[in-house]
Amino acid sequence: MPIRVTVWNEYHHEKTVAACRQLYPRGIHGEIAAALREQLGEAVVVRTATLEQPEHGLNERVLAETDVLTWWGHARHDDVSDEIVDRVQRRVLHGMGLLVLHSGHHSKVFRRLMGTGCGLKWRDTGERERLWCLSPGHPICDGLDESFELPRTEMYGEFFDVPQPDELVLISWFEGGQVFRSGCAWRRGKGRVFYFRPGHETFPIYKNIHVRRVLANAVRWLTPVPGSPYTIKCPNVPMPGHAIQP
Repeated sequence: MPIRVTVWNEYHHEKTVAACRQLYPRGIHGEIAAALREQLGEAVVVRTATLEQPEHGLNERVLAETDVLTWWGHARHDDVSDEIVDRVQRRVLHGMGLLVLHSGHHSKVFRRLMGTGCGLKWRDTGERERLWCLSPGHPICDGLDESFELPRTEMYGEFFDVPQPDELVLISWFEGGQVFRSGCAWRRGKGRVFYFRPGHETFPIYKNIHVRRVLANAVRWLTPVPGSPYTIKCPNVPMPGHAIQP
């Protein structure tokens, strides 16, 4: 069966910033969706959703039919309904993969799943970045050289206020000297979460072939693994042969 992906985008900068609109005329979500179709072909079915749609495009049916959700947000994190955040969190705990992109580090859903403020340093001067694969055998690094370069990007710097990643896959070095954990993986319940930093709205990051490869690899890795149902209940379990005492 193909991997069912929902590409979510707040879809704000494309409407308000001319440079972003010119760079991504079909929206950042449209570019990411095209990248996944290009890289994964018939192995993926992609739909898109945006902030201003009813229920932000993430109703119960859509999420039930989503194996991997990608999340791009920046300026309107606070406009995301807490009800939808609850809904996404439940789906992740039950096995849905979540790919959080760039400024999505401050999204409600990522902070909820991390349990921290998720703050960081930043500088938007269009400096050079080199990303290094720290785990060459990891599926997310499949097909990549030991490093690749982005000629102009926004700097994100440490300290990145997140829990220690279960797996640190990619690290960035920036021209100004900062470093950043740019590819971090966690498990939450039955689901997997991957944070991938590159993706500023006025640089052609999502047109970069290496970035597109990481997106596709991450979607594959985040796809739910079959297994026993996840439960958040806490039943009182008796010892074998003994009744539960009232």
